[in-house]
Amino acid sequence: MSTSRLDSPAARSAWSQAALGAGAFVVLLWALEIVDAAVGHRLDQYGVQPREGEGLLGIVFAPVLHAGWGHLAANTVPALVLLFLVLVSGFARGLAVTGVIWVVGGVGVWLVAPDGTTHLGASVLIFGWLVYLLVRGFFTGRLREIALGVVLFVLYGGVLLGVMPGQEGISWQGHLFGAAGGALAAYALSERRGRGAL
Repeated sequence: MSTSRLDSPAARSAWSQAALGAGAFVVLLWALEIVDAAVGHRLDQYGVQPREGEGLLGIVFAPVLHAGWGHLAANTVPALVLLFLVLVSGFARGLAVTGVIWVVGGVGVWLVAPDGTTHLGASVLIFGWLVYLLVRGFFTGRLREIALGVVLFVLYGGVLLGVMPGQEGISWQGHLFGAAGGALAAYALSERRGRGAL
């Protein structure tokens, strides 16, 4: 009796690792918001503050900090779903994708966003993961990845309007540069996969 690739031990392990990784990340987000609330939201100062020396710390910390429970709740399900989908096709590659988005998104915001503002939240990663999943199939040529991209576009495509300026209180710069990081990761890491890396 044969075992399908989706039901193989390796596939089950990949799904388990991806679920654990995505779940652990979301637990971290909630734990940090609990701490932030307990200390009077003092952690929010570690968001990206454009062109400020201390604001560079935000490149590291901003994606795991949120401006209140509503902000975090809005990001929780997309983060859980999209990070799972990024990790399930390769945990190491998923971490590399996340790293590219994290850095490109943070640096872009630090360089371009208005002075005197603070930018934080996992949406920079969410936009990056979404764009990565939307376009990677066109670089890898894998039909199942193209199909997943089409499904995600139908489900989440409207979210991409968040890269446009004009929404008060929304860091469209974070969304835009997170999305750019996702596109860059799809291009760069699919090329590396073609050479057998990761």
